[in-house]
Amino acid sequence: MKRIDGSLVGQQDPVFDAFAITPSDGADLAQVTRGLYLAVGGSLKVTMAGGATLTFSGLTPGIWPFEVVRVHATGTTATGLIGLV
Repeated sequence: MKRIDGSLVGQQDPVFDAFAITPSDGADLAQVTRGLYLAVGGSLKVTMAGGATLTFSGLTPGIWPFEVVRVHATGTTATGLIGLV
């Protein structure tokens, strides 16, 4: 990923942007995330940047270091989702 000034963002760099996520079974996110913020914990069904689709169960509220391309509506009970980039 690149910052506005064109420099590359590394994995250890802080988050520089964020967007609200509405889970969808048919649409990918506008950007691949570097992490997800969950306001309310629960289950999270995602398609990872590497292509695997799986469900994380019992997640607590907070920040999770998941690089995802889709958050599925079916199978997701966590709410208040924010994509971190």
